[in-house]
Amino acid sequence: MPDRPEQDNATQPFLPYGKQEICDADVKAVVEALCSGWLTTGPRVSEFEKAFANWCGAKQGVAVNSGTAALHAAMRAIQLKPGDEVIVPAITFAASANAAVYEGGVPVFADVEPDTLLIDTVSVARKITPKTRAIVAVDYAGQPADYDALHALAKERGIAVIADACHAPGAVYKGRKAGTLADISCFSFHPVKHLTTCEGGMALTGNADIAAHMRRFRNHGIDSDHRSRESSGTHAYDMRELGYNYRLPDVQCALGLAQLARLSGWVAARQRIAGLYGQALAGMTQVASLKTHNDRTHAYHLYVVKLAEGIDRDQVFAKLRGEGIGANVHYAPVHLHSFYRQRGYGPGMAPIAESVSRRLLTLPMFPAMTSADVHRVVAALNKAAAQAKQD
Repeated sequence: MPDRPEQDNATQPFLPYGKQEICDADVKAVVEALCSGWLTTGPRVSEFEKAFANWCGAKQGVAVNSGTAALHAAMRAIQLKPGDEVIVPAITFAASANAAVYEGGVPVFADVEPDTLLIDTVSVARKITPKTRAIVAVDYAGQPADYDALHALAKERGIAVIADACHAPGAVYKGRKAGTLADISCFSFHPVKHLTTCEGGMALTGNADIAAHMRRFRNHGIDSDHRSRESSGTHAYDMRELGYNYRLPDVQCALGLAQLARLSGWVAARQRIAGLYGQALAGMTQVASLKTHNDRTHAYHLYVVKLAEGIDRDQVFAKLRGEGIGANVHYAPVHLHSFYRQRGYGPGMAPIAESVSRRLLTLPMFPAMTSADVHRVVAALNKAAAQAKQD
């Protein structure tokens, strides 16, 4: 990328690590939902479920109020029991593991590939025991895990494969889209994700019985909702199991439907920005981009880099923030959080994750970024990394 005159960063806007776009069409869709008479459990819920499932190529969609709720619904749908083990990568957001704990399950942390931070299938194979009930494959930063290898490990043992695809709408693995790669695939619609419903999520599956179970689970375990009882002219319902209120309201589904029309363009924009980052970082010795496997298409929820050994990541982070650049870190290993340490987890369980996590840095990535924004980030990163190494 060519050199450009430096500008005073105090006069430049703050660049967050992620940012959602809201336009007039989104506002119009939300207002129409507000005026429709259905604020929740109405027609827009099923419309959004079908539209997003179709976009991903999946048969069934179950809308819920967060990606975490989608993961929890998946754990209930596979009938996880107390004491059952769930293998999870050590580098992920805590919800990937917490969802198993909600059902009394025991997270078992697998290590990650050092160059992609995806779950390491060799580590997974070593962690499988007779108690293993599920493998959670996290599509870290937007790149799919190695699902063929995971299914090969899981199928003969009766283990479920759950995709934490919260980073990955639009990603592709060996010609197959995220949302179709696991027994259940879970997505998030948080504001920094590819599309937003403010808060929200969805679980996709090809199994109609699993979908029905998750729809019941999101509604207190009740076998019908207000709209279905209204249309059938009945008042009776049955709570078949203990569930939760994980419903996603019509108003938020209306926003999701409006955003979905622009999702393909946003994925393409993220891929373009990642290409600019890759070109600009190619010659830097103190910073390296993560690897993308040749058989996969990356959706780039995040753009994560690894700092070279000897560079103080926290110093670089602080210097970038001081330059108005919203760097972030994704993630500290889950098993090293206080909650898990208090339950017997600790250092040494995932050596690669523990080592590489200290060198990770997330750079700004959102569709409205320009080439000038990328140049600004890389110039500041280069300067900060050089200074942090000297210090």
